[in-house]
Amino acid sequence: MKHIYLLYQIFIALPVMLVITIVAAITCLIGCIFDNRFWGYWPGMIWGRLFCHIFLIPVHIDGKENITPGQSYVVVANHQSFFDIFALYGHIGINFKWLMKKEIGRIPFVGWACKAAGHVCIDRASAMRSYESLNKAKRQLSDGMSVIIFPEGTRTPDGKLHQFKRGSFQIAADLGLPVLPVTINGCYQVMSRHDWHVNRHCVSITVHKPIDMTCSMPSNMETTQRIALLRQTAQAAQQSVEDGLITD
Repeated sequence: MKHIYLLYQIFIALPVMLVITIVAAITCLIGCIFDNRFWGYWPGMIWGRLFCHIFLIPVHIDGKENITPGQSYVVVANHQSFFDIFALYGHIGINFKWLMKKEIGRIPFVGWACKAAGHVCIDRASAMRSYESLNKAKRQLSDGMSVIIFPEGTRTPDGKLHQFKRGSFQIAADLGLPVLPVTINGCYQVMSRHDWHVNRHCVSITVHKPIDMTCSMPSNMETTQRIALLRQTAQAAQQSVEDGLITD
């Protein structure tokens, strides 16, 4: 079955998704001329969902009741795989902008659409340009618009949760916005950073209760302590989901 699935993704899934990607990108580019909030989200959401369906990857999401409609969030998710992007885009169900590495912005069609949609590219090699990108992300967060950040900074090399970086939590603290932790499981098995093809595996997304860094924590707690506390909470949530992970 693995050999049949490999042939399927090479000769059917990849060509179909290439066409869909180009169509979605062009739709986004044209639509964002008129309405960035609508056309900057819906083509990408449909694209992400189709990507999972066409590659026959089932995605289950729990905890959507923890999302308040119209509320802006700083969404922090663990980063297991490239497939995290498709799973989150297609299923989390909130309007958002990505905070992503600048290299993605150079990809034909995809990168152009990301820029048109207002997603924020960050240059990790330059502290000044990274700071400017974070300020651009802050300006996006109003009227129910959220931002999704992978605070680990890169895909996990071993499937485990790694140290969170400061930037996403600094945005939340500066703007007084709640942090929405999201745990992804299964994407590492679908396509780890060491794989060159997709493997069939169930993916689960767990949306945890928001953490309000200005209200739910002591006012005298330093930002570094708040980040450490949030990281501990996310790790505990990650472990609880891993315990019930569906395996092959």
